[in-house]
Parts: sequence; C-alpha cells; structure tokens
Amino acid sequence: MEYCVFVEPQLGASYDDQLTFARAAERLGFDGFFRSDHFDRPGGSPALPGPTDSWTTLAGLARETSRIRLGTLVSSMTFRHPGVLAVEAAQVDAMSGGRVELGLGAGWMAQEHRAYGIPFPEKRFGMLEEQLAIITGLWRTPADERFSFEGAHYRLEDSPALPKPVQERVPVIVGGGGPRRTPELAARYATEFNLGFPSLAQIPERLENLRAACDRVGRNPGSLTLSLAMTTVAGGDDDTLRRRAAHVGRTLEEVRDGVNIVGGADEIAERIDAYASFGIRRVYFQLLDLQDAEHVEFLGAEVLPHLPR
Repeated sequence: MEYCVFVEPQLGASYDDQLTFARAAERLGFDGFFRSDHFDRPGGSPALPGPTDSWTTLAGLARETSRIRLGTLVSSMTFRHPGVLAVEAAQVDAMSGGRVELGLGAGWMAQEHRAYGIPFPEKRFGMLEEQLAIITGLWRTPADERFSFEGAHYRLEDSPALPKPVQERVPVIVGGGGPRRTPELAARYATEFNLGFPSLAQIPERLENLRAACDRVGRNPGSLTLSLAMTTVAGGDDDTLRRRAAHVGRTLEEVRDGVNIVGGADEIAERIDAYASFGIRRVYFQLLDLQDAEHVEFLGAEVLPHLPR
C-alpha cells in the first residue's frame, strides 16, 4: 500500500503552506504529495492569498524535496494545451529526478473558467481523450523522431516531441465515478485508476466498470494501480476531531458519515484494511486545512506506522 497527502490549495494556501506539508509528508514517510488543480473555490468568498498554479507549485516542490512522488489529482485539461502540458510535466519530472505523476481530468467547475476567462466547452470527454493520446504519444516518441496528431479538437504537425521525461513512463492517473467513459479512458491510457471518493458500498460497482472497460480494450485490469481519495480528519480524541472538523466548516457528526476517513490510528487502520480487501493499493488522504501542519504530523507519526504496506 502507498499513502499520499492530498491538498486543495484553492481553499486558502500559499506556496509556503504547501511546502510545509510536502516536507512534512516526506520526512514522516508518506509516499507522495498531490494537489488539486483549481483557480477558484466553489461558492463562498475567495480564499486568501488566492490561487496557486499547480505546475508552478510542483516545479518548486521538485527542487525542495528529494523522495516523495509529486503530482496533480487532477489537472483540468481545459487549463492547458496538451502539447504545453506535456512539456511542463516533462520538465518538472526532470527537476524532480523522475518523481512526477500526471492526473488528468475533464474539469467540472464552470465558475473558475468564467472567473479567469478560460473556455469551458459543454462536451469535454472527447477533448480529454485526445489530450491523453497526445501527451502519452509525445512522451513515447523516440528522441530522433517526430510526432503528429490529427483529431477533432487538436492538431499537432511534425512536433519534435521534446523534452522527454526522466522516467521511462510517467504515471498517468485517470479517475472518477462514471460508469463507462472514464473507466475506458483509464483502460486505454492510464497507469492508475482512481475511484474518486466512494463509499465502501460503491467500490465493487466501480471496479466492475473498470474490468468491463479493460475487457473492451483488451487490457489486463491487474496492470492498473487502483486508488481512491478520501477526506480525512485524524486525531487522538473527539475534541481534536471536533476542532479539525470545525476548521473546515463541518461538525464532527457531519464528517463521521461512514464515508470519510475519521478517527485515530485503530479506526483508520480498520478502514485501510477494508480498502485493501478490494485491491486498492494507494490512498490519498485529503487534508482540507493547510494551516494545520500538526494534522500531517499526527497522521505520519501516530497513524502511518500502523497501516499495512
């Protein structure tokens, strides 16, 4: 099993806040630090200091960490041309010594696109599929060859397909709860399928959808890493849990909904064992308060040693 810290900086976090979390995650033995890719928060007032660009942030973290994996969960394909994103991710991979992972999705928050003048087409899955084909195709192209692509949304002609990532194959994460199209994109292009934020009862159906998609494209489903993300509120007692829930605008009763990961070491280990029984091999602990570095410390020092590897 692998365990990653996953943050949502659009809720209010500077680069330095993210650096604090990433360094703590590395020091405490987590396997990765991942962040969302948003320029606004849904509803409510803007969160200070304002948005931070995910790939600019990861480039900085690549030079200020040495071991942990770094990536997006997930980048919106609406924000960047696929050729540009392929260059950015390859460069950050080199800056990190080969530790980058690319999560890519169709985007969903229309509000942030309006706020920053970014086009938000109604139909985006076709664009996402072409972006996955282009990015993986650019990276696979031998250094002495050129890459071209002709699609309904993008056209690349005689691209040098440079720079190349350090890794022979940059891990690509595709995920969500859709029954057909998302699993099929994962089966075609991804190294990891992320189930999103499922309840335990939802996991079997999502896994069956993935297996069916793999059957359709002729891929062994066992070649995909299975992962999920979950909002996490950890602490040694109910007072701590209540305080951490309140800091993200919820009550303890609201976060203890049977879906979120909530509690101390024993309770969290029990949940992880349940995930492992489905074949889940990576868990992203979503931590929503980036001013609470002690949350990472508790998870790393008091919980992580009790979790299966």
